[in-house]
Amino acid sequence: MTASAPAPLPVFPADFLWGVSASAFQIEGSPAADGRGPSSWDAFTGEPGRIKDGSHADVATDHYRRYREDVALMAGLGVGAYRFSVSWSRVLPEGRGQVNPKGLDFYDRLVDALCARGIAPVPTLFHWDTPLALEERGGWLSRDTAERFAEYACVVAERLADRIPMWITINEPAEVTLLGYGLGEHAPGKSLVFDALPAAHHQLLAHGLGVQALRAAGARRIGIAASHSPVWTAGDGEADRAAADLYDLLTNRLFADPVLTGAYPDEGLAALLPGPVAEDLRTISTPLDWYGINYYNPMLVGAPEPADAAAGGAFGGIDLPAGLPFAIREIEACERTDFGWPVVPDGLRELLVGMHWRYGDRLPPVYITENGCSYGDGPDPATGRIADARRIAYHDGHLRALHRAMEEGVDVRGYFIWSILDNFEWAEGYRQRFGLVHVDYETLQRTPKESYAWYRGVIKSGG
Repeated sequence: MTASAPAPLPVFPADFLWGVSASAFQIEGSPAADGRGPSSWDAFTGEPGRIKDGSHADVATDHYRRYREDVALMAGLGVGAYRFSVSWSRVLPEGRGQVNPKGLDFYDRLVDALCARGIAPVPTLFHWDTPLALEERGGWLSRDTAERFAEYACVVAERLADRIPMWITINEPAEVTLLGYGLGEHAPGKSLVFDALPAAHHQLLAHGLGVQALRAAGARRIGIAASHSPVWTAGDGEADRAAADLYDLLTNRLFADPVLTGAYPDEGLAALLPGPVAEDLRTISTPLDWYGINYYNPMLVGAPEPADAAAGGAFGGIDLPAGLPFAIREIEACERTDFGWPVVPDGLRELLVGMHWRYGDRLPPVYITENGCSYGDGPDPATGRIADARRIAYHDGHLRALHRAMEEGVDVRGYFIWSILDNFEWAEGYRQRFGLVHVDYETLQRTPKESYAWYRGVIKSGG
């Protein structure tokens, strides 16, 4: 019996925005070219043992020199938008003060190249690469960094706002807080655990100040890109429920509630945060035009057991310290990506419907600003074809789940795949491949995968 073909995807609205994503540090390379200053990630990758394959991002995919080739790949894909990030230290080498004209010139050329191909440029102003000079002055533990961010946002907007239809202030403040300052797995490599909370507050303040600065400079349609996951309780006991609730508060509501409601989700938590919190919250909750959600998988959380308290644990390549008041459990009986992340497409529907229920009219229109998977499929030695059927199945399933959420009343306006290219995957180095386009890291040759052709077909048909 011949296997039946998969059912066609449901049709999305005619104005639904199809896009792809990338970030500056992961693809640009050229860390010292044309006056760019170092970032926290340049310093982090230079510390022995920080990057699991011992690599660095000095070349990455060489997008700084090959951006025209990459824009042509996007045009061939037919996407309506490209979500990229601006390297703060390429524009302001010290993070403040003197502007580097050549750094702005690069993004000016990139934006013009995208516009010439009919692709909407969607810049993210901060995607984890804090200027090293600011990091050395306290980084996101310092209120000053939030204020410098607003100045930087104004500089970029004054140059580019005439051609930019959508803006993103901050990408994934939860990961910077948790992985960069809490656990030390990402730059700047600090292991402060709960003493990392000021980094969360200052990123949120930077977001609010950035929205105001962008609007003052003539920018329009401003949002944030926040990571969110459904949190599942590992057991039926009260301790498991309390642990899951705490994890949900620290990774989801700590970042969404201030932006969408103007309040932190817990008064005790708010009391731990620095500065005039009530006044800051009025800035943080400056109304948005849209809200970006990055989704990868649910999290299964329970109360720690004696083994957790003694030895910590690990999840998705991240080492967890001992003594946390919650424990991450493995989600059993589901497919996993090559990163070890569980593949749960309906988690996206669950997340979106849950946020729609929780925030109601306070949740503006939503864009899925990241969704993607790591699979290491490479070129066939005989044909050169890259048959990444698992990636196609991943996105097929997530788009169906997304469409179901829309049928349940969630106002979703677009979907950005992470990512257009294989690239430098932070602490993993080059071990994980998320791209629709394969990159040979020796020759830098780009080869579209079968998922690239599949996504082109989805975009052309509208679903």
